[in-house]
This record gives sequence, structure tokens and C-alpha cells, in this order.
Amino acid sequence: MPEIRDYTSVVGQGVVDELYLLAERLKGKVVQNINSTPVGGGVAEILTRMVPLLRQLGVDTRWDVIKGDEKFFSITKKMHNALHGVNVEITPQDLEYFLRINQENAEEINFAGDIIFVHDPQPVALIEKKFTNGGGKKWAWRCHIDFTEPNPEIMNFLKSYIEKYDCAVFSAPAFARDLSISQMLISPSIDPLSDKNKELPEETVNSVLEQFGIEKERLIVTQISRFDYLKDPLGVIEVYKKVKEYTDCQLVLAGGGATDDPEGIKVLEEVKSAAANDPDIHILFLPPASDIEINALQRASTVVLQKSLKEGFGLTVAEALWKGKPVIASSVGGIPLQITHKYSGILTYTIDGTAHYLKQLLNEPDYAKKLGENGREHIRNNFLITRHIRDYLLLFLSLYSEGDVFYLG
Repeated sequence: MPEIRDYTSVVGQGVVDELYLLAERLKGKVVQNINSTPVGGGVAEILTRMVPLLRQLGVDTRWDVIKGDEKFFSITKKMHNALHGVNVEITPQDLEYFLRINQENAEEINFAGDIIFVHDPQPVALIEKKFTNGGGKKWAWRCHIDFTEPNPEIMNFLKSYIEKYDCAVFSAPAFARDLSISQMLISPSIDPLSDKNKELPEETVNSVLEQFGIEKERLIVTQISRFDYLKDPLGVIEVYKKVKEYTDCQLVLAGGGATDDPEGIKVLEEVKSAAANDPDIHILFLPPASDIEINALQRASTVVLQKSLKEGFGLTVAEALWKGKPVIASSVGGIPLQITHKYSGILTYTIDGTAHYLKQLLNEPDYAKKLGENGREHIRNNFLITRHIRDYLLLFLSLYSEGDVFYLG
């Protein structure tokens, strides 16, 4: 794990000094993060990097993970899909079970934090502990998912718990809801010094390509994502097949799963079936500790795709842009915050549109390179972990401030 001072070479001394100044104002406060999985997905990835850095700054930061069985996570996956606008059936019995598991976790967790920072819908009902655990604690709910068009019934169910928090935090303006509590906008981030994003020697990149049987001399199109319907891996294969008729290329679909996502294996099998034994489609189901491999795959790519149907933010977009890669991504959720169309990447809406721009970038390397360069600077200025830490420190301080105005963004 890098030292906080190591980031000076990336963002400058002034940025790091400001973090120490803000952290000093939180001295004596305990920040307790709670989410649903220790590995897999963007939330766990961000917390894995952020918690140690906050501790280095002198902020007593802790991280707890709720427990749940297969039935619970099957229900929360349905809720996740419903919040993304997917038509799924969630019964009253499902919601009753959801609340029961939250209650069981509420009894087991030691709520030692002065600030309880709850991430996403799975543990949202822990807020009931606010009213039985004594006063003085501040509770914030952090939404990492795409709330653009949530199912009204599920949204109203969650809203009854969200509005019991002191504030809610969303990743993009489009996700903000009509709530009776304060709302703040804080975009996620990547860590430029992590194994997934740090510079790699060419021999490491070549070794990973050789390991997976990918030819480095040929064009490589890559999407890195969990195997999830909302990441549309089947649509990516369709795009690839349209482009392959005109331009020789390889497709890499790489990702893993998460303990709170029981659909992953089913989606993976459908993706393998759609690939139909095409030797130029490389489907890689990676274990959690595959950061170097993901880094190498992105660095070796000619073009990186993120063809999500819904997306809370899309950390893989920021990762690829940070590596100077041209990115073609769906104009959904938090992705447009990262890409200005035809300047720092390409935003698309359809399979045909994605195929059109993919053909263009594969055949116009100078244009593709310029997009990547612009994208890297945009990520440097807006979506690195130091900015994210600053926003969280300001958020925590704002919970204890009466009348003070804190700018987050």
C-alpha cells in the first residue's frame, strides 16, 4: 500500500497538504464504513484503497461487512436490477426477509463509529439502529448505483429508510431523488498507484497476453467488467462480430464476480455460448486478486469498451482513460461525467453506433491516441482518489457543522 505522500508526484504537494489539514479537523472522530462484500465490485475496491489512506491521514476509519445467505443476496440482486429499471418481481415476503437479515446484522455489528457510512441498498435498513443505539452518531447513506429510472415501488420502500439518515450521497446529478434529507454529489475515483493502475513494464504486459493466448501484434478490443446483464457482454460480442467483418481484431471480455451477485455464473455461461468457440474471443473469468492482469490487459488494448445498459459510475472507464486508452462507452449513468464525446472518448447509445465508432478508432490510430491523451488528463484533474478523499473529509466535517457551507466536487 503506498504512503499518502507518494501521491505528491501525481497531484502535487498542495493537494496532499490540504488532505492533512482537513483530516486534522476530524481528530477524535471514528468513521465506520459498512457494505455488503469485502471483494468484487467498485465499492469494495474503493474501500480497500481508501480506508488505509484515511488512517494514514490520522482519521480512525473502520470497515464492516454485513452477512447474508444466498436467499438474501438473490433478493438484493433483484432489488439492484429493479433500481436500474429492470422489470422484476419482488414479493412482500422478499422484503420481509431483506429486513430480517438487516436486523440480524444490526444486532451483530458493533456500531463504534461517530460517523456510520452505509454503502448501497443491501445494508440500508441498518439505520434503525440509529434510534436504539443512543444519540450523537451521524449516519450517511452512500448510493453507488444508477438511480436514473428506479422502480417506483422499490424506490419508495428504500426511501422510507434513506430519509432516516442525516444525508445521502450520489455519484452523479441524474441520480439525485426527491428526498427530505440533504443530498451531496461525490463521484467515485481510481487509485493511480494501485496494482490495477500503476505503470507496468512491457515484459509484464507481454507475459499476461501470453498467459491468456492473446496476440499482441493484432488489434485488441477489451471490456473489463463483472459478468452482469447490465454490463451487456452479449451486446459487446454483437458489436465485435459487426466490426470483425471489416477489420481483423480480437475481443477480450474479462472480469470476475462478487459475493453479493449470484447471477454472475449464469451470465458467464451465456457469454461463452454467444462466443460460439470463436478463437479470437477471449473470455476470462478472473479471481479477485487479478489487478496486475487487468492492468496489463487494459494497457495492451487498442480500444476499450464499456457497453453498460446502466452504470452507477463505471470505474473501468476511468481506469482505461488513465492509461491513455481510447474508450467507447454507453452514455448512461456516471459515464458522461468521465467522457466528453469526441474529445476525451466516445459516447454511444446503440450497438450499431458502438460498432461504427469502433471501426473508426481501430482504423484511425492518431485520432484514437488523441482521445486517450485527453481522457487521461480529465481523469487526473477529476477522478483520482485524492479528490475523493477530500470530498469525503468535507462530507464528514459537514455533518458536524451548523451553517457552514462545504463544496463537494
